[in-house]
Formats: sequence, C-alpha cells, structure tokens
Amino acid sequence: MSNYYQPEIECASREQIKAWQDERLVETVNHVYQNVPYYRQKMEEKKLTPADIQSTDDLYKLPFLTKSDLRDAYPYGLLAVPLEDAVRIQSTSGTTGKRVVAFYTQADIDLWEDCCARAIVAAGGSKQDVVQVAYGYGLFTGGPGLNGGSHKVGCLTLPMSSGNTQRQIQFIQDLHATILCCTPSYAAFIGETFAEMGVKPEEISLKAGIFGAEAWSEEMRRDIEKKLGIRAYDIYGLTEISGPGVSFECEAQTGMHVNEDHFIAEIINPETGEVLPEGEKGELVFTSITKKAFPLLRYRTRDICVLNREPCPCGRTHVKMSKPMGRSDDMMIIRGVNVFPSQIETVLLNHGYPANYQIVVDRVKNTDTLDVQVEMTQEMFDDTVKGISAREKELVEGLKAMLGLSAKVHLVSPKTITRSEGKAVRVIDKRKI
Repeated sequence: MSNYYQPEIECASREQIKAWQDERLVETVNHVYQNVPYYRQKMEEKKLTPADIQSTDDLYKLPFLTKSDLRDAYPYGLLAVPLEDAVRIQSTSGTTGKRVVAFYTQADIDLWEDCCARAIVAAGGSKQDVVQVAYGYGLFTGGPGLNGGSHKVGCLTLPMSSGNTQRQIQFIQDLHATILCCTPSYAAFIGETFAEMGVKPEEISLKAGIFGAEAWSEEMRRDIEKKLGIRAYDIYGLTEISGPGVSFECEAQTGMHVNEDHFIAEIINPETGEVLPEGEKGELVFTSITKKAFPLLRYRTRDICVLNREPCPCGRTHVKMSKPMGRSDDMMIIRGVNVFPSQIETVLLNHGYPANYQIVVDRVKNTDTLDVQVEMTQEMFDDTVKGISAREKELVEGLKAMLGLSAKVHLVSPKTITRSEGKAVRVIDKRKI
C-alpha cells in the first residue's frame, strides 16, 4: 500500500489537475507580464498579451526561455517580486561561466520542500526515519531541498553534505540512518567502502536511497541496491525550476512523477519547437505555475525524455517522465556539476591556447573523472618539462575556478589531436550510463 505526503494532490483526478494548471498558468502569465519587463518584451515580440492565455491549451503560444535568456537577464532581470520579498538564492554555473541565479520567496521554499517531502514519502519515508543528506549544501540545490523535505516529513535529518566518507559511514552506523540522499556515484562509492570494511548489505541500516543530479543506468541502480541492501529511487530537478523534487520515482520505479500542481511538462521537437504527442521522445520543457520570485515559462531543459500518463500501480495520477535519455545540447554532468565545453574553451583561450582540445570523461571506481587534453603551440612545446608542468598546473587552477570541480590537464604536442572535417569531436564520454 502506497504512502503519500499530500494524497489529495498526488492522487487528484486528471480533471482536477488540469483545472489547477489552467488557473495557475493564467495567474503566472499575468504576474510575469506585469512584473518582469524581460518577459513582457518577449511576449510583445510575439504580439501576445495575458488575455491570449486562457488555459493550458494556449501554452504553445508562449515564447520559450533558454539558458541564454537567464544569462542575458543575469542577475535580477527575471526577478518577479520586489527584492525585499526574496529570501534566498540558489545557483548553478552557466554556459560561459556566468552563473544561473534563481530566487525564492519563503512561500517558494515551502512549496519546493513539499515536493521533496513527497519524494521522501514515495521512497518509504516517515517520521520514524533517519534521513542522511549527503548532497552538497550551499548554492547547490541538492542539500537544501532534501534537507527541507526531510524536515517537512518529520524525519530526523542528518545534514552531512558531500564528502568525508568515513564520517558518512560512521553516522550511518551510529545513528542508524535509513534513507540516504546523494548522487548515485557517491552512493556506489559508499557501498564499495562498506564492502572493503567487510560490512555486509544486511548489516547496513539503510532501507532506501534518493539519488539524482547525474545520469545513471538501471545497471548502476541494481548495483547500488545490491551493495547497500536498499531500494534506490531516482529524483529529478534543476536549479532554474526549483531544484530536486520537480519529479520523483515511486515504488514502481518506472519513471518519475512530475509534480503537476507546480509544473507543466511538455515534450517538443528540439529542432522545430513543435509540441509532440504524449509518448513521443523529445526535449523536456517546464513551466512553473506556483513560484512567485522566479517563475519560468516554457523553459527548455535540453533533456531528452518521454512523458507517460498510463495509470501507475502506486495510485499517483501525476504524469511520469522517463530518465533523461541524453541532451539536445552539449552539457555534461560531472559529479553532479553542469559542465559545458564552452566553459573549458573560455579558460583555454584566456590562457592563450589554440582552440583545439578534447575532453575525456570516464567513471573510475564510481567517481566521474574529467581529463582535458590541450594542444600546445610550437612555442609552448619548445618549453622545458618543468615549464610545461607549470602550464598544466595553471590550467588546472583556471578550470577549477570556472567549473567548481577538479580536472586533469594534459598538454600535448601540436597537431596531435585529430582534426575533423565536420563538427569537432570535443567530448569523449566513456561512462556506461
């Protein structure tokens, strides 16, 4: 028998869900038109007024928003409330190092935490549970989102943040943590560490895990479940829309229920922008319909997936999205961090390197690795071994400042990276995900 955090919402009829979406979409369009000049201009360019949007049937008329819009409007251009009403920001890196900054009112945070609470209860969580949150805290949304959701459910919450694996294991053992929230690769690493300690899965107190922020396969899910003796649940979100909890898996583990009382999901053809029928694969687009500080209309996530409205055995009626099957842009997710080749290219060009490089991503012992191979000019190549080593170190520091994570850098001889007659192959992803 399923448990629900808000059954009257999670199991509402399709008619009720559409009625909520119709009403809230109209309110949100009016809200942004009146309060955000950037939106008003985009709508006026399409000769639209709020009166043209009467229900979700009119959603297709609205212009799309993309990451470049967020960059152009940085930092305050999409803020839809007076600054004094905003109580928090969360942030992630943008395509060229300019950050994406999302604003929240207290009401926005409360609704976001409700979404995360639904995910915890769907994974079997209740007041009796001890939830260990090993996502990063700070500007990253993972830690704050699941932390707040855990509080809403009434669980004992362990705000561990990421890293310090020995301490993570000590708290799992000493405080008998029952639900682990972190990236799937870190969960796999914790499982490996337990095995190296000789601790069997049945001796671990955990019963469930809520894992997101990076791509992972069904094979990885089964591996984590076996190592930790748990059921592993997927969760999806993005900073621009709120953070984790936009959608989450239930006990069926056949896709993630989108919280449709807060977000409208569409699938579009990434080339034409045409809305695709249910069941077809395409780019996922979200519209926020309850956020006040930073509501995004028709935001292109660049994630490729499928929506499915077939009845779910768990009883939830909200549409399900598949695991993302890839991207319609060149973004990579490395250890939970969004990384664009353009960011790496910016660092290289700023340091005087030719724009010929290759990025090799791999997963070693369940941890993502990032290796940047960069061609030197002939002048650089003629430098001493010590000089080349110093150059590599300088680039490592530059990339860390830009990306917020460590990468290896290998400077290679001129003209050794294969030239392509078509689009340059910048990224080689060896991860099996």
